[in-house]
Amino acid sequence: MKAALRFAIRHQRELVLLLCAIAAIRVFMFSAAFPLFNNVDEQAHVDLVMKYARGEVPRDLGHYSPESAHHFSVYGTPEYFTAPQQFKANDFPPPNWTLPTEQREGAVNRNSAWWQSNQNHESGEPPLYYAIAGLWLNLGRVLGITGGWLLYWVRFLNVLLAAVLVWVGFVVAKLVFPDQPVMPLSLPLLLAVWPQTTFYSIQSDALSPLCFGIAFIGLIELLGAERPSLPLAIWTGLALAATCLVKTTNIALLLVAGIALILKIRNLTERGPLRPLLASVVALIGCAAVTIALWFAWNVHTFGDLTATGSKLDFLGWTRKPVSNWWPHPIFTLHGMKEFWPELMASFWRGEFIWHGTRLASQATDAFYWMSSTLAIALAVISLLPRLTKLTAFQREAFWLAFSSFAVVVLSVAILSIAFDFGLSPYPSREHPYFTSGRLLNGAAVPFFLLYCQALNYVFSLIPRLWPRIILFGGIVLFIIVSQFVVNRPAFASRYNFFHLSQPL
Repeated sequence: MKAALRFAIRHQRELVLLLCAIAAIRVFMFSAAFPLFNNVDEQAHVDLVMKYARGEVPRDLGHYSPESAHHFSVYGTPEYFTAPQQFKANDFPPPNWTLPTEQREGAVNRNSAWWQSNQNHESGEPPLYYAIAGLWLNLGRVLGITGGWLLYWVRFLNVLLAAVLVWVGFVVAKLVFPDQPVMPLSLPLLLAVWPQTTFYSIQSDALSPLCFGIAFIGLIELLGAERPSLPLAIWTGLALAATCLVKTTNIALLLVAGIALILKIRNLTERGPLRPLLASVVALIGCAAVTIALWFAWNVHTFGDLTATGSKLDFLGWTRKPVSNWWPHPIFTLHGMKEFWPELMASFWRGEFIWHGTRLASQATDAFYWMSSTLAIALAVISLLPRLTKLTAFQREAFWLAFSSFAVVVLSVAILSIAFDFGLSPYPSREHPYFTSGRLLNGAAVPFFLLYCQALNYVFSLIPRLWPRIILFGGIVLFIIVSQFVVNRPAFASRYNFFHLSQPL
């Protein structure tokens, strides 16, 4: 066992590259297994990717394009929302692309007309993911990829995102655990097996962890640097701006940058003048603020409000409540918190896919996810108490920054839950007025798993022997791997997935 440990220490980078490959293979496999157009608004995101690929930036909600509607009609599946028993033959009908030409054209034309008559409620979403995915789609076309395979090509962009995210996790862990040989491998390992279904879908949430992960590296380096360089400040500011340009809810993470700057200014004030920091602070704030301000200006010009969410709220039938009406909300009760927190954390780990109308989840797995997460956050915070662990001042600040990152996004989701009357909306609803979509926390994935690793590190410090530590951590990883294969296994039998695609139409 000690020999294996020495090998891991000597070959850290090679092992992390292996973890990147494992993450890429896992995401490719599940992305291919799940049929197109899942229950997490994948049609809306595909439509935007196709519009951006043509250089069409939405100026209002707009309708689904004929190109998108055709693809929905040919390659869509009923498997997410319906069970096979709901069909006459107690089985799903064959995919439309396998039907005889006349029968296929009739079905496709009917479905396509319906889609084109509907508005795309996601049209006001920030542009970065759709611009990147649109370029990726055009690259696929240049390579000769068409039809359903082209849509899976767009999904497979997540393969690259997942692999790079693992490396970003390694960089963060190396910065925070510079003198510990094993801990820098723990964070990338957890990211490599993270079973979030966002990565198996075409949607912007897959880019949030990477963008803020890069920004988080910059903020940590800012805390640790004696004199933060101008290039560091510039790329950190741009990474923060990119985080906001991926998902509107990520704007809350700008508060974390403010916390980092306050900590840095406080530290420098104790040592001497602030002048060496001034240029870097201005550069960081300027790069983030100018970019976001341009996006806000475009939104006001086209959609009429800063975040381009007004039209979406009208479409969904949601109305803003006065602040005075926020407080009589069930989230402030024990029963409400028991509904909100466990589902939010379970969803953050395993995603939101349904299959045959039922959530793809396991009660035991969900219990492990939310209970271990709650315990990990608590232990990580406890470990920051000065008398319990021998952490440096820099490490404490880095972990507090990680805690702040996750706390900010959880708080923002809670505020969204109490700030709206959801009308007749099925989710969230008046009966269940909670945002429990864990993908909204994706931006803080790297900070969260850093806290998770610190909690394990604290527990390991109480265990003198090496082999129980390895068994504990290995057991957690093995449980995550096995459970996601068990939960997602039904998708592999689908006749509508990548493995069953025929000649593109």
